Amino acid sequence: MTEKEMLKVSVEEFSRVQKYMLLIQDKDSAAYKEIRDRYIELKVILVASGINLTELDKIKE
Repeated sequence: MTEKEMLKVSVEEFSRVQKYMLLIQDKDSAAYKEIRDRYIELKVILVASGINLTELDKIKE
């Protein structure tokens, strides 16, 4: 997988994870905490890769 393909997949997953986070009502649930951990991991990967998340990040945590 090329770097470009990896970034594309990461951006898509980042968007998907945010949708799930916004759907979960109980922010203290185990499911939300797991998804939030993945959100943070993806955010670190994308920022370290030079992706500007200003427009992509709906959660803003």
